[in-house]
Amino acid sequence: MTHPNGNHDGARNGNGHMAEPVRRRRERRERWVTEGERPVGRNLALIGALGWLVVAPTLAGLAMGRWLDGMAGGGVFWTASLIFAGVALGGWLAWKRIEQER
Repeated sequence: MTHPNGNHDGARNGNGHMAEPVRRRRERRERWVTEGERPVGRNLALIGALGWLVVAPTLAGLAMGRWLDGMAGGGVFWTASLIFAGVALGGWLAWKRIEQER
């Protein structure tokens, strides 16, 4: 079927937004056929690493925040702020690690 602008190519007549997901799916399928599934142990190791990438900065923020709040005479301003910063940093680190696996 010819598009009103004369193109026969789906990528040029508005269906181009589907080209990228289809290409990625094809590449993943080809990689799965040649390499097979990842071992369960490798998947579990990745889950553990991701957990520590989030937990470690969060606990560091908690410890530093408690120390700063103790120096400032109480309250939870630094504790809450640094826990949030630790979670944000851990999330970013985990995201970067997942991107490396792709």
